[in-house]
Amino acid sequence: MSASGGTKAIVAALVANLSIAVAKFVAFLFSGSSSMLAESVHSLADSGNQGLLLLGGKKAKREATPEHPFGYGRERYIYAFLVSIVLFSVGGMFAVYEGYEKIKHPHEITAWYWPVGVLVFAIIAEIFSFRTAIKESNQTRGNRSWTEFVRRSKAPELPVVLLEDLGALVGLVLALGGVGLALATGNGVWDGIGTLCIGILLIVIAIILAVETKSLLLGESAGLEEVEKIKAAVVDGDTVTGIIHMRTLHLGPEELLVAAKIAVRHDETATEIANAINAAENRIREAVPIARVIYLEPDIFNAEAAAAGTTPGDPSGAPAPAPAPDPAPAPKDLGH
Repeated sequence: MSASGGTKAIVAALVANLSIAVAKFVAFLFSGSSSMLAESVHSLADSGNQGLLLLGGKKAKREATPEHPFGYGRERYIYAFLVSIVLFSVGGMFAVYEGYEKIKHPHEITAWYWPVGVLVFAIIAEIFSFRTAIKESNQTRGNRSWTEFVRRSKAPELPVVLLEDLGALVGLVLALGGVGLALATGNGVWDGIGTLCIGILLIVIAIILAVETKSLLLGESAGLEEVEKIKAAVVDGDTVTGIIHMRTLHLGPEELLVAAKIAVRHDETATEIANAINAAENRIREAVPIARVIYLEPDIFNAEAAAAGTTPGDPSGAPAPAPAPDPAPAPKDLGH
């Protein structure tokens, strides 16, 4: 997995979640807090999720085969989607069930110092993991807002870790609030309410991840900045005079397919066109290094060919004007 896959952030989250899961489960055994049980399962599920992300990154490195000629880059999207399912089912639904049971059958929390101490430790560990994820994300986020980064990132690992860590931190605060209110009032219902809120939070995060990774699985085009760079690189103003239409598709987070029908001059020889296409491919790869699979089809530009795409050389991307209709035939002389 490349650096943009956030391996460091994934490993940091994995270490933090494993240690937190053990500590939370011990606290549950001594205190009987349902929030602690829900949080321990949540941390265990998060640990499994980080394992899935690492596995997906490893499988995505496999070489292309005749059966899969475009490689396995989308493995990372598949495993990120599995993470959203695990987070929804094992994390969210389990916590909702535990919260409901605790509200229906509340019981007093014993050995309160165990859950409180573990929650404080877990918050510190999650802050460390969240800080690592933020630092890794800032290397690729650029000027985008955090919302845009989560929605537009083509590498799924960092958005997944960011949302998981954010959900874990908020969940820990909810668990601490539930335990605190249960201790202050002597009513275990508050512990159940905290657990229920944790479950709802995890389900919301899981749905967001599922929606975003589903879009990646269906296939997303290059970003607007990359598209403009590719357009500028294709046209040389000599042999290649414009782009009739173009499509881009992410085969993986760091592999882009570019397919375009390009307009060439009608009097160029086959050798000149072939050389121009090779030069255009080199310019595209220099401008957008992740553009690794490129197909350029030469054609003689006309309005009919451009109707399904954009006008060659028009930076505005406006549709080509429709051809003028044939003039109406003159009325026949009927001899009157």
